[in-house]
Amino acid sequence: MLFSYNWLKEYLKDKTPNPQKLAELITLHSFEVEEVKKEKGEWLLDIDVLPNRAHDCFSHLGVAREAAILTNAKFQIPVFNLKEDKKTKTKDFIKVEIKDKKSCRRYTARVITGLKIEPSSQFIQKRLKLMGLQPINNVVDIMNYVMLETGQPLHAFDFEKIEGRNPKKIIVRKAKFGEKINALDEKKYSLNSDVLVISDEKDSLAIAGIKGGKKAEITKNTTTIVIESANFDSKTIRKARQNLNLITDASLRFEHEPDPNLTLLAINRASYLVQKIYGGKIAKGVIDNYPQKTSSRKIPFSLEKSEKILGLKLDKNKVIQTFKKLEIKILKSNKNNLLLEIPTFRPDLTITEDLTEEIGRIYGFDNIKARIPKVSAIPPQRNDNVFWEEITKNILKEAGLAEVYNYSFLNEKMVDILSLNRKKIIEIENPTSIDHKYLRPSLIPNLLKNLKENLKYFKNIEIFELGNVYKKENNWEKRHLTGLISSSSAGSEDFYRAKGIADLLLNRLGIVGVWYDEVRATPEESAIFIWQPKKEAEIKLGNEEIGFLGEINSGILERLGISQKAVIFDIDFEKLQKICLEEHEYRPISRFPSAIRDLAVLIPREKKVMDVLNIIHDVGGIFVRDVDLFDIYEGDEIPEEKKNLAFHIIYQAKDRTLKKEEIDKIQQKIIKALEENPEWEVRK
Repeated sequence: MLFSYNWLKEYLKDKTPNPQKLAELITLHSFEVEEVKKEKGEWLLDIDVLPNRAHDCFSHLGVAREAAILTNAKFQIPVFNLKEDKKTKTKDFIKVEIKDKKSCRRYTARVITGLKIEPSSQFIQKRLKLMGLQPINNVVDIMNYVMLETGQPLHAFDFEKIEGRNPKKIIVRKAKFGEKINALDEKKYSLNSDVLVISDEKDSLAIAGIKGGKKAEITKNTTTIVIESANFDSKTIRKARQNLNLITDASLRFEHEPDPNLTLLAINRASYLVQKIYGGKIAKGVIDNYPQKTSSRKIPFSLEKSEKILGLKLDKNKVIQTFKKLEIKILKSNKNNLLLEIPTFRPDLTITEDLTEEIGRIYGFDNIKARIPKVSAIPPQRNDNVFWEEITKNILKEAGLAEVYNYSFLNEKMVDILSLNRKKIIEIENPTSIDHKYLRPSLIPNLLKNLKENLKYFKNIEIFELGNVYKKENNWEKRHLTGLISSSSAGSEDFYRAKGIADLLLNRLGIVGVWYDEVRATPEESAIFIWQPKKEAEIKLGNEEIGFLGEINSGILERLGISQKAVIFDIDFEKLQKICLEEHEYRPISRFPSAIRDLAVLIPREKKVMDVLNIIHDVGGIFVRDVDLFDIYEGDEIPEEKKNLAFHIIYQAKDRTLKKEEIDKIQQKIIKALEENPEWEVRK
């Protein structure tokens, strides 16, 4: 993205280094400057702004703020005073109604009368052309100029072309099915309910956040304008842009979530420039529809933790000075900890690690000296296979499971009952008996035999085996870990008991990021058995399948003569062993009581459980200790393309007992966050 060096200097009070030096500083500390060039007597910097900083640095103000930090210059937002016409009031001209408050987070508007539409000044035209924009007229050009300056897109409507009686109504709503709009690019677009529009009481005036319409276009006959400065939901804009296959400078910025608190500054700046350069009267007052105000976040910062991350001893006073440069307020300070208030234009700063990165990049990662690590005596090599197998067995035994040992063979009857593909299993040339004809492709068949035999003496069976399985193709041999849970009690508790044991094992082995996915039509070879429909899941780490969890098909159990349900977890132990961690972070158990709330969400069938879990954890934050999925339902009273997920959300604080009102408030925030997805429904 191109930035004008002279334009950046306007916001820096003190001496600014030459373009090449400034480019070098920005590259070392902020973003890569791909090119420094001179066009029409003005220096331009082509800066590759990172996506996580697009919300504030897709603007000259944002990059100037960065330059001020790196050069110790004083950053100053342009100072201007609006001269409003006391005889006219904005509210007498227009009013704004936001019908979709999730998609439009803020909408501000001003009215300017007595304008004459003409070409903009040579100064404005030159700057727009250098930035790659084509000048249109004095009003439109100022809107684009302020967008490049502040990062906030604006749009201007011809007031006379908005239908209705004064005060005329501007409506922010989703488009109707089959609705069409003639846009300023001379194209007609067919809209749907995914597209947000700005309309009057009759027709659409603009595709919100993307493109204006012809109906209220600014022309040479325009004398009164309505300036719009709004903040739209990034997901809504992205979805509409994809549907329409239409990318604009405005949509690019809205997709990266600009600060909602920027809208008022931008509209006042644009109104000021229009009046100062081209005349006109600014009606008194501004329409500001702001349903839910975005406030600055407060986050703790650990100096000790930051030092460990950087490998550098930090001077607390210098750290505080760095935060002040970043416009981060220090609310509280003690020996090693700070409580910080993050400005709303920096939503990327959420944890100590983010702030540590800010300290490091401003200090200069190249200034951190390399240190030779301390080397201790080399310990004797251990057998990792034996080490992790023993740990795994101990974990499962502590969970109440008994270990079993079976022969690595199957008989003809078991192969037929389980409908195994004989082409993929290894047949023994000279078996010692008829029961040892094939090498087992899984541990599950023999565990089912164990279940049948032990049900003669016990009602509840919890067993596991860790052993080799075999496949004919490429003489494949692997270690697998398989557990079986079966009880005489009614209901589906066994499934969640098995899932809990699997979760316990993975957690104790230091494995995080595990989730459960529905079994696909063509799963990996370890899923060669028939699971009970709707009661099976793939165990995944990232996008890799490491095992399966499910209830064995009742038909198979019936053919084996087993009278009660059986739930299996089957894990590829070789994959598991590669990702185990020996060291764990100690977390003391809270001595304060927990509280459980249930929540059910109706989502599209193709969506993953992890999508819902991520939102619950992100919104609930530190007070959500755990979330358990206890039911997945697809059937009667549920749309065919949907599934219902039911969760137990466990709330607990480390330092106090949470009040009912606090828990209810967090629960409502979670529900609201889930319902922001138009395809999801929280079932109350």
